Amino acid sequence: MKIAYSIIGMVLALMVTACSINMTMSGASIPENINSFSVQYFDNRAPLINPVLSQNFTEGLKDRISNESRLNLVNGTGDVDFSGEITGYSVRPMAIQADAISAETRLSMTIKVRYKNYKDPKLNWESSFSAFRDFPSDQNINAVENDLTTEMIEEITENIFNKAFADW
Repeated sequence: MKIAYSIIGMVLALMVTACSINMTMSGASIPENINSFSVQYFDNRAPLINPVLSQNFTEGLKDRISNESRLNLVNGTGDVDFSGEITGYSVRPMAIQADAISAETRLSMTIKVRYKNYKDPKLNWESSFSAFRDFPSDQNINAVENDLTTEMIEEITENIFNKAFADW
């Protein structure tokens, strides 16, 4: 009986490894005629300035597209080009309690993006993307800002990627 189970197990293992399917999780649908992309520097035009936000966001968008698509990053202008600016970055109190003290603080970010598809200009668009994170008001913004902006950049770049390449 043990031999029969061993043989069945080996046959199932062979079938599983022989019938694998290669899938991508990004859901990207990029036309074959598009081979390159470019990302212009996103200036920070928000009233509140985080000195590293422009660089971090620009690099985050480049990384997202490089890692989740077959497109090659080029200097100058690629087959598709991303440009824009940071239009909002703010810290404000949330969840005001009865004693007029805030229990939470919200850090938010808004990015305006222009997408140009030079192979098919009818697919061009301009849109704003936002994200926010709440944190306890007893925490210093300087202690949590880097982690929170990293999370928001990941969320926004994912939304930009999906709008540009996944037809979402």
